[in-house]
Amino acid sequence: MSASAKPVQKAPGFAPYVRFWGKFNHYVLLAFSLATLVFLMAPVLVAIPLAFNTDPYFTYPIQSFSLKWFKEFFTDEVWQMAVKNSFIIAISATILSTTLGTLASVGLTHRNLPGRALITAILVSPMIVPIMIVAVGAYFFYSTLGIANSMVGIVLAHAVLGTPFVVITVTATLAGFDQALFRAARSLGASPMTAFRRITLPIIWPGVFSGALFAFATSFDEVVVVLFLGSVEQRTIPRQMWTGLREQLSPTILAAAVVLILISVGMLLTLEALRRRNAKMRGLKD
Repeated sequence: MSASAKPVQKAPGFAPYVRFWGKFNHYVLLAFSLATLVFLMAPVLVAIPLAFNTDPYFTYPIQSFSLKWFKEFFTDEVWQMAVKNSFIIAISATILSTTLGTLASVGLTHRNLPGRALITAILVSPMIVPIMIVAVGAYFFYSTLGIANSMVGIVLAHAVLGTPFVVITVTATLAGFDQALFRAARSLGASPMTAFRRITLPIIWPGVFSGALFAFATSFDEVVVVLFLGSVEQRTIPRQMWTGLREQLSPTILAAAVVLILISVGMLLTLEALRRRNAKMRGLKD
């Protein structure tokens, strides 16, 4: 530093929230955020203990605790069929939506693609259109094809619902991808598929996996489309919960809800781990 340069001096007492009103606003915002979080989580927190209630009633206070409703969830034939169908449909729809969404995202990154904005709007439209309209439209369309009351129809409909999440996450990941790596692989004789499989995919896989998790969650927790397109043989966990709420209230429904909550929490933790890993790879700080 030259002799003529003067060091920059901070203002006396310069520190975040050092003044009274700054601290006051900070703690008010923090209290409001915590109150909002508690308000949103209260229904979930209230329902969870009832799944461990010995009595078959949704009442407080709980006299004794038991795991018999979880045992019924994992042993009852009806619930087991719902669990099996949920995983089959969700995994199949996730594979399909991840494949289509990733390929669409790669195509959308081309600079000379005509109508890119229109194509993107069409791909993400299932996120905007009300699910009831999607379900009704899918029912009438699949009825003409003869797959309205089949597993195939539900998988295709869920793939449509999950593809926008894959497109958004993979497109965001490809925004930071250096296309020069792909062109270098092509210049060395690699085919487009080989260059994508060995160069692009290993770099963007966190985005692809994140989109797949969102697609899986969308299919696993969806009930409206299943009500329209599924028969008794294709009932899933959400549909079985819906049927139980209408026909016979049982704490087994709450046990199923707890299982779904645990699955959702596990997926959120996985997404957070992927975010941290991606930030670490890019040299960013949390």
